[in-house]
Amino acid sequence: MTLTYLDLTPDQRGCLDGLPFDGNHLISGPPGTGKSLLAVQRAVLLALTGTPVVLLTYSNLLRQSLAEAVHALGPGDRSVRVMTAHAWLAEWYGPGAPRSGDWYDWPALWDRAADTGPVPGLTLVVDEGQDLPPEFYTLCRMLGARTTVCADQYQRLTDTNSTVEEISGRLGHCARHELADNHRNTAQIAALAAHFHTGTTPPVLPDRQGPPPRLHRFHERGAADLLILLAERHPRRSIGVITNSKHTQFSLLYSLSRRAPRLKPQLYTSDARGGQYRNLDLGRPGIVLVHRRSAKGLGFDTVVVPDTHSDAAEDPTSATLRMAYYVLATRAHRELHLGYEGDHEPPVLARVPRGDLLRDDALPRGSAGTPLV
Repeated sequence: MTLTYLDLTPDQRGCLDGLPFDGNHLISGPPGTGKSLLAVQRAVLLALTGTPVVLLTYSNLLRQSLAEAVHALGPGDRSVRVMTAHAWLAEWYGPGAPRSGDWYDWPALWDRAADTGPVPGLTLVVDEGQDLPPEFYTLCRMLGARTTVCADQYQRLTDTNSTVEEISGRLGHCARHELADNHRNTAQIAALAAHFHTGTTPPVLPDRQGPPPRLHRFHERGAADLLILLAERHPRRSIGVITNSKHTQFSLLYSLSRRAPRLKPQLYTSDARGGQYRNLDLGRPGIVLVHRRSAKGLGFDTVVVPDTHSDAAEDPTSATLRMAYYVLATRAHRELHLGYEGDHEPPVLARVPRGDLLRDDALPRGSAGTPLV
């Protein structure tokens, strides 16, 4: 994802140039508008003023992606640290930071902030800020942090999240900035994603054209067949395989490693404490298997969601489910493939007209029964 300042689009550059170095700022916009790019650029620019900056994410996998971009852009003196919010909070509080559920005991952290007072020069940039709870931004305000947040409240995957109004209100004296143009997806992918958008105003569709998203009905090994076909046809592309369970991740990894070891697929799980399933080379083309909860903020040339049948029992009108599919669809730069097992399409996809989602029963098939994509 590394892009220099000169590679930014005019609207992205205009947004970045218009941000004063001081104060709190909230940059919002739909998927593909470049919020993560601007988060990296903003962190680097602030560091060049001589102030150490912490670039925060909710997801560890997104942290790895942003760290690669920061490393490529510099500065090389570690004046930009890229951390998950959990890790930064644990470091700030010190040993024994009290936990409450998936997060921290916020009143206890606020008490500590009240005792210590504002932290001189504390400068934070937050990407995918909607995934952090409102209490986090209250803490930022108590610490006197100079905070820039990039967020889209329609891309929420966690139960503890914030709307842009909550982020702005909790930070206080927060300037708002909007991005509108989608530079990631094709018009066809964005049109499908629009079916799952939960806001009142659908995002503007991009001009770039591509193949229509496709829905495949898989037989027993159909998902692996499709992945091998895609990887061999486009060996220089990144292929993100986004699943709804760790079991599906490892099942596909085993199948691919046994049938096509030359592809060297990568797998990420947040349960791993280190090693090959924790630290990925996201700059390498090929197949990356990730769980839905780790997909936020990432982008791949091709995205495959192989297990949409896992949502068959969910209410297709549920805002939570629709936001999940909005996030999944908009990870794709060029191609999007959705798949299911069983006799019936998952209700959340059965509602989408064929003009926006091509069914594989309309596709020509190869000798193994796999659609010729």
